[in-house]
Amino acid sequence: MQVYNTMSLEKETFKPLHEGIINMYVCGPTVYNYIHVGNARSAIAFDTIRRYFLYRGYDVNYVSNFTDVDDKMIKAAAEQGITVPELADKYIAAFNEDTLPLNIMPATVRPRATEHIPEIIEFVQDLIAKGYAYEVEGDVYFRAKKFKGYGILAHQDLAEMESNAAGRLDDGEMARKEDPMDFAVWKGANDGAISWRSPWGQGRPGWHIECSVMATKYLGNHLDIHGGGIDLAFPHHTNEIAQTEAHTGEKFVEKWLHNGFVTVGDEHEKMSKSLGNFVTVHELLKQVDDPMIIRFFMATTQYRRPVAYSQRNLDQAARNLERIRTGYRNLQFRLATATVGSDAAIEEKAQAFVDTFVAVMDDDFNVQDGVTAVYNLVNLANTYAIAADVKTDTAQFILRQIAELMNVFGVDGMAQDDILDADVEALISEREAARAVKNFSRADEIRDTLTTQGIVLEDTPQGVRWHRA
Repeated sequence: MQVYNTMSLEKETFKPLHEGIINMYVCGPTVYNYIHVGNARSAIAFDTIRRYFLYRGYDVNYVSNFTDVDDKMIKAAAEQGITVPELADKYIAAFNEDTLPLNIMPATVRPRATEHIPEIIEFVQDLIAKGYAYEVEGDVYFRAKKFKGYGILAHQDLAEMESNAAGRLDDGEMARKEDPMDFAVWKGANDGAISWRSPWGQGRPGWHIECSVMATKYLGNHLDIHGGGIDLAFPHHTNEIAQTEAHTGEKFVEKWLHNGFVTVGDEHEKMSKSLGNFVTVHELLKQVDDPMIIRFFMATTQYRRPVAYSQRNLDQAARNLERIRTGYRNLQFRLATATVGSDAAIEEKAQAFVDTFVAVMDDDFNVQDGVTAVYNLVNLANTYAIAADVKTDTAQFILRQIAELMNVFGVDGMAQDDILDADVEALISEREAARAVKNFSRADEIRDTLTTQGIVLEDTPQGVRWHRA
């Protein structure tokens, strides 16, 4: 298996540190608002990667955090007239509500920053003791340049990074820091907002420190994979590496995986809350009849590539998903008249498509070629469904393969639930209306739809009769 490592900017052979087990940490959201489609993209991308590891037989320890205290949360809580913990509870509940329909598997552990304040303080104390951090007026900063190789994950010129950092500092920060590149691991806080007692006075953790503490607590000092959006490579993940390895003395992460942005508009602008061009998943779920369309749309773009969000692309995903489901149901329907036995030649063709799926997914999770293998399997299902003699074992083999591969994408609902009598009658009425205006293509389409769902129509002089096959 090959994965693209942001650290080397190359595909590298992936082999777990512990046989059969993968320890994986993915940065989660800051819970001050509903998640938008860009946030969902990261969650779906890494959930799909996790599912593929499971498909390949690995056990996956998957940890993803909630950042439940920071300046944005303090501001949002004040605007809403509630406490920061109340704000966090509100949007963590919303996150769980919005990700459930998208079939995102629950994390093995979903830790919150505020639940780990003692561990964060101990971590910071160790950094100070080792000379990697220093306290000034209640703030604690990490000496970035003291860490050998600082910034390597960002692949940026250190002088340019230093210049950019200096440009973002106000006079107070510039005076407190030994170097513009130094970053806060603890922030003094006497503003009346949420804070905790520490050896340096009242304060709260810096953003980067929480992930270092929680990743090592739940997964150990050396991780197989650390993931997140590409915008986190610098400064967040860069700073995680520095402070974690300074603390443990060990290599922190084997493979750094980063997903691409969701873009919007003709200019392919990054979707973000700061730009105001975002669509929340909470609202999108109200507009889409089937949440699996959103899941399929996101999961079938290779994780490193940008996803172009538009209604047209969502509609295309809906058509492609329906194509797969229809093929599945066509063959499922034929099971009713199949004969006992198997067809080795057909199963061999199906297995070849499955083998192709594994080969392309082993190449840095190439989901776009992976879904092509699924389409080929569906085409085989459609062809076999109209064969004169369908064998039960072979039909079930093909159906099982389609369902298992679609499960890697996190898409379920392949099988058709029983259609209600009222829905059948409504479709028959629509078919009769279409025939009356000589729209025979629509009439035939309705008949075919009902047939795939096990409904048999009989046109008689007295009208249309129907029954279940």
